[in-house]
Amino acid sequence: MSVAMATGSVGICARLKSFGGDQQLCPTGGSSRGDLRAVCWNSSRRSQPSSLAVHIVRAATPSTVEIVGFTGGRSSETDQVPTPKVTIDQDSDPDATVVEVTFGDRLGALLDTMRALRNLGLNVVKANVFLDSSGKHNTFAITKASTGRKVDDPELLEAIRLTIINNMLEYHPESSSQLAMGATFGIEPPSEEVDIDIATHIYVYDDGPDRSLLVVETADRPGLLVDIVKMVTDISVAVESGEFNTEGLLAKAKFHVSYRGKAIIKPLQQVLGNSLRYFLRRPSTEDASF
Repeated sequence: MSVAMATGSVGICARLKSFGGDQQLCPTGGSSRGDLRAVCWNSSRRSQPSSLAVHIVRAATPSTVEIVGFTGGRSSETDQVPTPKVTIDQDSDPDATVVEVTFGDRLGALLDTMRALRNLGLNVVKANVFLDSSGKHNTFAITKASTGRKVDDPELLEAIRLTIINNMLEYHPESSSQLAMGATFGIEPPSEEVDIDIATHIYVYDDGPDRSLLVVETADRPGLLVDIVKMVTDISVAVESGEFNTEGLLAKAKFHVSYRGKAIIKPLQQVLGNSLRYFLRRPSTEDASF
C-alpha cells in the first residue's frame, strides 16, 4: 500500500461465487438496491468520489428461529445482535494483507468467504480463528494470486471489504440492521442513521521523521476506502500503509502518509484535515443538478 495506491482510471469487474452459483458482474449501471454479487468501480474523474456499482443478492428473511451463518456459525434470533466488524490490516504482516472478521460468536469457518476472495484473484495463504471476550475472530492472510504479494490497490482492497460484508448480509441477514450497507443491500436498514457531521473526525499525528499518521472516522458507505485514498493522493500526499476498520455503521481508518518522503508539516496537515473533513461531510453534488 505504497505510492502505488494513488488511484487513476481503474476498473474492477470480478466474478464472485457462493453456494448459490456464480454471476458475472459488469462495470455498467449504477448502484442497485437488491442484488449483490460483485463490485465495479470507475474512478476516472479525480474531482469526484469514485462511482461504485454494487450488485447484491438480497438475503431472504429466515424462516426458522435458528440461523446458520457463513458456514457453520449458529445463533438464536432472540439474542442481541452483536456489532459486525471487518478489519483490513496492511501493517502487521510485511508479505500479506491481513483481514479479520468478527460478529460475536456467530461466524463459522467462512469457507464461502474464502472462495469469494479467491474469485477476486487472491490467495488465502493462512487462516486462523481465536476467541476472546468479544467473540470469535476469523483472520485471513491474503496475497494477490498473480504476484504472490500483499494487496496494494485500494480498489481491490475495497472489493475485499464489500465481498466480506456481502457474504455476512447473505448468510447472516440479522447483521443488516447493524451495518451501514444494510440500508442499501440488506433486508432491514439500521434503526438509526449516523449524523455524518457529528461522526466525522480527522486527526494527523507525527509518526517519526519520515511519515505521519492520518486517522479518519466517519459514517460508512460503499467505496469509502477508495475515496479517502483518492482524496489524499489528489493533494500529492502518499499513502504508504494502513488499517481500515468497518465497525457497524462507522468506518475507522489509520494511514501512514508522507509528503516527498518526509513527515507532513503542520500547514499541510491542516490542508489535509480540512480537505477530508469537507469531502466527507459534504457528499458530492450530481452534475445533473447544476
